[in-house]
Amino acid sequence: MRHGPAVRRRKLGEELRQLRLTAGLTSRDAARLAGWHQSKVSRIETGISGAKAADVTLLLDAYQVADPQLRVLLEMLTGAADGPGRGWWHAYRGLIPSEYRDFISLEAQACTARTLETSVVPGLLQTPDYARAVTGAVLEQLPAATVDALVEVRLARQAVLRTHAPLTLSAVVDEAVLRREVGGVRVMREQLRRLAEMAQMPHVRLQVLPFSVGGYVGLTGPFVIFSFPNTTDLDVVVLDHLTSSLYLERKEDLEVYCAAFHTMQARALSPEDTLDLIARISDGA
Repeated sequence: MRHGPAVRRRKLGEELRQLRLTAGLTSRDAARLAGWHQSKVSRIETGISGAKAADVTLLLDAYQVADPQLRVLLEMLTGAADGPGRGWWHAYRGLIPSEYRDFISLEAQACTARTLETSVVPGLLQTPDYARAVTGAVLEQLPAATVDALVEVRLARQAVLRTHAPLTLSAVVDEAVLRREVGGVRVMREQLRRLAEMAQMPHVRLQVLPFSVGGYVGLTGPFVIFSFPNTTDLDVVVLDHLTSSLYLERKEDLEVYCAAFHTMQARALSPEDTLDLIARISDGA
């Protein structure tokens, strides 16, 4: 388990190493083409040292990598997306911790996200009032202005579902999420209506795990699996905690969480039955 920046360094190094091998080059060859010492290539590939976006561009040119989407993704892993004029979340650097910025940058570059939520509506599907109620309850000591700013961040994240190439979101939520009146009856009814609307978008799949399934493999806590275009080597599991996030990158961990998510999807209500349940709860049934 590694915090976000370490995950990015290691994954970037792994991908660059594979691209070098695909190009038929040794680390000595790569260093010569880049005008570096061989040790710099080795440190980048092992994740010991970070890399600047310019360093990655130089290596990708040397490896003759032309795919623009892959080049942008690898540049993002350098942390360049946090730089001035890049990610919109840069404006909130003084407000949100680095782990959250890493999460947002990964979410912005991912092509799919699979998420389990056991207590609250997934952030990408929250209404403003629901987001404010959740934030205020979890971080109750914060001043109102700070809560408002954090809500702005959460709502800005939702743009990934409305781009020309939107994120594909598969969400499994516990029935308790729908029945817990966060923010009161009015706020919750609006939230349920939003869920029903979002669930009908072609790139959003929402399923509910009803109380009738009893215990299930994900009962101990929520998680998100991010997948990226062109390569599965960059996929990552994110476990969210009250004060921090943990990133799981090992292939074994990914396989376990992907299998668990598949099992929960199979046990959950179908998307159509999920919409029926949302409607019944909203009507007070």
